[in-house]
Amino acid sequence: MKKTLGIIGRKLGMTQLFLENGSVVPATIVEAGPCKVVQKKTQEKDGYNALQLGFLPKAGRKVNKPLTGHFQKAAVVPAIS
Repeated sequence: MKKTLGIIGRKLGMTQLFLENGSVVPATIVEAGPCKVVQKKTQEKDGYNALQLGFLPKAGRKVNKPLTGHFQKAAVVPAIS
């Protein structure tokens, strides 16, 4: 089984780092986590293994009824007031 590692986040901007030898290295600033598991897919039920992650809160008016039920099943609060 192949495992994939990654990071989920939001890009905030770019900066640069200056090294002792005078060279400049570009760097990306990323806001990461906390991530919540919204759904777990299993080989037996779905035919593959995966996790669905949630990262940023969503405004309550932008969450439709099916998606609200999906989040409630996972015991995750998707909306901010």
